Amino acid sequence: MAREIIIAGNWKMNLLPDQAWDLVEGLKDQLKPQSGLKVVVVPQAPLLPLVSGWLDGSFIEVGSQNSSEHLSGAFTGEVSPQLLRQLGVAWGLAGHSERRELFHETDAQVAAKADLLIQQNLTPIVCVGETLSEREAGGHLAKIANQVKAIYAQVPKEAAKHLVFAYEPIWAIGTGKTATAAQANEIHQMIRGVIAESTCEFIAQATPILYGGSVKPDNATEILTQPHVDGLLVGGASLKPQDFIQIVQAFDHL
Repeated sequence: MAREIIIAGNWKMNLLPDQAWDLVEGLKDQLKPQSGLKVVVVPQAPLLPLVSGWLDGSFIEVGSQNSSEHLSGAFTGEVSPQLLRQLGVAWGLAGHSERRELFHETDAQVAAKADLLIQQNLTPIVCVGETLSEREAGGHLAKIANQVKAIYAQVPKEAAKHLVFAYEPIWAIGTGKTATAAQANEIHQMIRGVIAESTCEFIAQATPILYGGSVKPDNATEILTQPHVDGLLVGGASLKPQDFIQIVQAFDHL
């Protein structure tokens, strides 16, 4: 089954409005829509209305870095997925490794966020992955499998087709290290197996699984050509217009 390729740029807590404008204009100028490819930019929350407006009418879509597991209420500092939808946001990261590691988000919280994003007609990109110590101890497969299973324990089966996953080897984020293409494919294949066990083979084969971990122009093509890799979640390189453009253009080699 042919799955759509998704390339998302996570800006993290970077860029002021003028810098974001320059980046967006560069992407709009040099990237063109292609069948089978989705391009997403993921700014920090205060930039979302601006970026969404700048990209209005463009094929480039907008995602949020985080959202609440609640629609509204006394949750100071949180962002409602209902509001995100009103702002023109179409995607939402859930459980990014930095949210899990630095802000101690649990599997249950991530699952609740993913479920609510779907309810609000946003596509969640659920991030899963392991630390270096977990990989070296041999516990990484079980950890990732449990993270995936937690999502399906919360998200109803009829909504499962709206999920996207991203595998983030935490040890390869911002370190310059990268899982080999074969290592990434192996984990993606395992994730797909867990999806099949949790839902059915059809949904497993239809679910996009992205790779995120020090993606750069020089490794994007090799990673994307792996049979179980359906796109990329790009960090630092998404802040550099030419680097991100080259990563997106890796789609041309598939």
